[in-house]
Amino acid sequence: MLEIIRQPWPWYVAGPLIGLTVPALLILGNKSFGISSSLRHICAMCIPAKIPFFQYDWKKELWNMFFVLGIFFGGIIAAVFLANPAPMQLNPALVKELSIYGITDFSSLVPVDLVSWDKLFTLPGFIMMVGGGFLVGFGTRYAGGCTSGHAIMGLSTLQWPSLVATVCFMIGGFIMANWILPFILML
Repeated sequence: MLEIIRQPWPWYVAGPLIGLTVPALLILGNKSFGISSSLRHICAMCIPAKIPFFQYDWKKELWNMFFVLGIFFGGIIAAVFLANPAPMQLNPALVKELSIYGITDFSSLVPVDLVSWDKLFTLPGFIMMVGGGFLVGFGTRYAGGCTSGHAIMGLSTLQWPSLVATVCFMIGGFIMANWILPFILML
């Protein structure tokens, strides 16, 4: 059983399992799936100031905090106990393309040449972490939700704004991966 959990699951298993969370949340508690509102809930719990944005009944959304904690601790458990010790297998064309940008160490799940403390304090690392963090935060607030909330929950409940947001996420991801990221990595 442990070997099954350690291996990547095919899309036709993982996709429906993720998709089934939507009706489960709706049927069991009339709840919406999404993560971006969690920061607002945390601020509402921890900041006693009279800021109108944080003046709501956050206790009704406490279940979402358990969901976020589950994601956090699930990630730790997966990284520590369920990590696959086999080396990463990448498409040779991808390895060749990434080597153009100086990314050659694929010994971990995320390329060390791209994500490490040393790389964080370089211009490309700063642009990706700080600039990317700002853009993700701004985009999430501007779109009224995150990718999981719109693409999983919003599309399954046939919400027009979620379709627009998801299309924009996909276009933005394509532009970033194919045009902007190569430019940043060349800096």
